[in-house]
Amino acid sequence: MKVTVSDDELTVDLVDGRRISVPVVWYPRLLNASAAQRQDWELIGEGEGIHWPQIDEDLSVVGILKGTRGSQLRPRA
Repeated sequence: MKVTVSDDELTVDLVDGRRISVPVVWYPRLLNASAAQRQDWELIGEGEGIHWPQIDEDLSVVGILKGTRGSQLRPRA
């Protein structure tokens, strides 16, 4: 699986050959992250999810497939 985040899109290439692209504005943490932070991702749960450690964002592949949008940013305590 491959993950790419541009200024406009989050694109995920799945192992079965499908490519999913969704607007990055659906995920406020990714939208507000730097290019370096967006590129720093890792697979979690045996490829069921994607984690961006620098911005503490986790997205599930199933959620992306369903079109689930991210929650609004909350201030950190």
